[in-house]
Amino acid sequence: MSKANLLERRGVVSALLAARKDAIVVGGLGASTYDIAAAGDHDRNFYLWGAMGGAVMIGLGVALAQPRLPVVVITGDGEMLMGMGSLATVGLQKPENFTIIVLDNEVYGETGGQASHTAATTDLVGVAKACGIADTRTLSTMAEIEAFTVCMQDVSSGPRFASIKIDSANLERVLASRDGNYIVTRIRGALGFGPI
Repeated sequence: MSKANLLERRGVVSALLAARKDAIVVGGLGASTYDIAAAGDHDRNFYLWGAMGGAVMIGLGVALAQPRLPVVVITGDGEMLMGMGSLATVGLQKPENFTIIVLDNEVYGETGGQASHTAATTDLVGVAKACGIADTRTLSTMAEIEAFTVCMQDVSSGPRFASIKIDSANLERVLASRDGNYIVTRIRGALGFGPI
């Protein structure tokens, strides 16, 4: 895809979350978390501020613990590259309520914009498929993204993996709470559990 045709990251995340319903959304390190917060803070948002490479594994744990609820991880290509082994575990466990979305701008945005491996040889959709995730796809238009939001609500046909090529704009950071205890307590309350 040419750089001119890349999708605007905040618009993509906003479209993904517009009809989220009861979905639990785990945000990866950095820009994806800012984009989720920019789309609107929510009691079922689980923000990761410094756990690079951990978003998919945290989302997997939540998906296995809450099999009747859709669980969505939105992360970047840099974090997905760091946590690539998690795709093998997702492929093995096969949680049907789980969706992984990678916002791929082909750079390590949090460390200065160096080119990531996806700008050259690494195909994350191919990796996910090879790890046993049958529903893998690249989304390249807003119409495809809007159609995909219906799949995200399905708790009986996952797991799903989607890569979306986005621009690498350095946007204003929208910061939700960075208090880990508050975030965990809030999401537990939203799911009907008391504080730890």
